Amino acid sequence: MTPEIQQLSALQLVAVKTRAYIELLKIRLSLLVAFSCAFGYILATKGTVTWEVLLMLTLGGFLLSGASVSINQIIEKDLDKLMTRTKNRPLPTERISVSEAVVFMSCVLVISVVILWIYTNPLTVILSVVSMLLYSFVYTPLKRVGPIAVFVGAIPGALPPLLGWVAATGSITYEALIIFGIQFIWQFPHFWAIAWVADDDYSKAGFKLLPSGGGKDLNTAIQIMIYTLFLIPLGLLPAKFGITGLDSAIVATVCGVAFLAQTFSLMKTGSRQSALRIMFGSFLYLPIIQIAYLMDII
Repeated sequence: MTPEIQQLSALQLVAVKTRAYIELLKIRLSLLVAFSCAFGYILATKGTVTWEVLLMLTLGGFLLSGASVSINQIIEKDLDKLMTRTKNRPLPTERISVSEAVVFMSCVLVISVVILWIYTNPLTVILSVVSMLLYSFVYTPLKRVGPIAVFVGAIPGALPPLLGWVAATGSITYEALIIFGIQFIWQFPHFWAIAWVADDDYSKAGFKLLPSGGGKDLNTAIQIMIYTLFLIPLGLLPAKFGITGLDSAIVATVCGVAFLAQTFSLMKTGSRQSALRIMFGSFLYLPIIQIAYLMDII
């Protein structure tokens, strides 16, 4: 605990600790995970949801994501101190201690597993725990090894909609694999655009996430373009297999083409601004097409 924190009053200390615990959960990322879980569940039920299950699945997914990213921050606390984008996180700033973070993370993890066990089914729980283990204990250390980390990280990153489908049906069907596949392929341009923008910062911690030898070059830009291109036919599969309809297929195609168009600028200029546009485009693409799929069945 820093001297500044030690000088706080009891009430101020509670406020600082509470905010630090909230930050540890990475609210925006965990909300995206929770939304993807809910998306898979609603899609599987064709909109005929059991609201109690949906709400608890969403909460369980949110908390499980929060536990996973908390483990990530505990493991990388010393590396986070080196990077501008992470140096103000709760652990590097010592607003909470490692032991406090471990206790908090353990409580959140147990609560999430209990919620999923009570309100979903054993397969959902097993896949959720596997997702957490892959993200926290495989993807996290691999970030300093090489771009294989992006492939491994894309698996837990794409599991939330599949988990929602499994929570509704109790099995992994081809429909579940389709929505998993869309989010899996989306991870690559998403991760690589972020890695391109944050490359200088990442290099301080030894993170090696860019493909093609880790360079911000034409080969990397082409790979980003290729994976983005794959999203266009993948986005049509829900309509092809009767999961959704024509309207969402049109939306997915338009979004896919718009997303792809952003990659040509990166191939041409190799600029940070072009990578930023791809990054923000990836943030928009996934929720837009997921909402379109849902609107098509409701």
